[in-house]
Amino acid sequence: MNGNGKHGGASIDTVRIGETTVGIGEPTYVVAEIGINHNGNLDLAKKLISTAHSAGCNAVKFQKRTVDVVYTPAELAAPRESPFGTTNGDLKRALEFGLEDYQAIDEFCKSIKMDWFASPWDEASVDFLEQFDTPCYKVASASLTDDNLLRHIRSKGRPIILSTGMSTLDEVDHAVDVLGKHDLVLLHACSTYPAYYEELNLRVIPELRHRFGVPVGYSGHETGITSSVAAIVVGACVVERHITMDRAMWGSDQAASLEPNGINRLVRDIRLVEQSMGDGVKRVYEREKPIIKKLRRVGAAAV
Repeated sequence: MNGNGKHGGASIDTVRIGETTVGIGEPTYVVAEIGINHNGNLDLAKKLISTAHSAGCNAVKFQKRTVDVVYTPAELAAPRESPFGTTNGDLKRALEFGLEDYQAIDEFCKSIKMDWFASPWDEASVDFLEQFDTPCYKVASASLTDDNLLRHIRSKGRPIILSTGMSTLDEVDHAVDVLGKHDLVLLHACSTYPAYYEELNLRVIPELRHRFGVPVGYSGHETGITSSVAAIVVGACVVERHITMDRAMWGSDQAASLEPNGINRLVRDIRLVEQSMGDGVKRVYEREKPIIKKLRRVGAAAV
């Protein structure tokens, strides 16, 4: 398949997200997905932001829903036990941050120079987030087939990161047709929580790059860090992982998240692998030359 991608035009190597250039040849853009792991607690959210910042992540990400739009009355009334009540609605409303919460998050992230953005699940949530001038929008895998939402997000003129979990290639084709390739990053993902290693299929990452000709990253939901680090070796320029203070905490995403030690190790190992990849030019390093004198018995000219 040629390097121009299925959708025509020259391949796009980089996208600008805030003050950071993301894409081919650039350092991996590491996103710590807080999502709903804050359990509706602003102080916990700030601890998670601080954890991501200390680990060296580039950004943190939240989710934003207009509960009464995203869920039907029947879904909200359905029985569901949680620390917040006995219905699904009790849970969903308790996990949803409002204006004052996001104002505090925005102020806190600015104070430590940390990018933050969110996945809006409906058009009203997009409009809500616009007031914060975030550097991009993230489209959740669940929203990939929502054409109206995709068009509304694109109308704001910001870069878009699109997750492709639980989606066929035809569905991804259609979403890219709706959004266009300008300022677009695709993320390969498997939308199981936690994902099994045999479901990760990291070889899809270079295939998406060849097909669409845009930067491609990886959103991981596995329990370890090895595969997320390996993703950059096959071409991922963004790595996104959920984070938590404690995987044993209450919450549906906690088990598929990395604790503080895990996110620290992930960023450390990504940076070490980036250093290790080099430029592909075979050479003899200065530090090897004394070893040649010490260990070589036959010189190349004498062979």
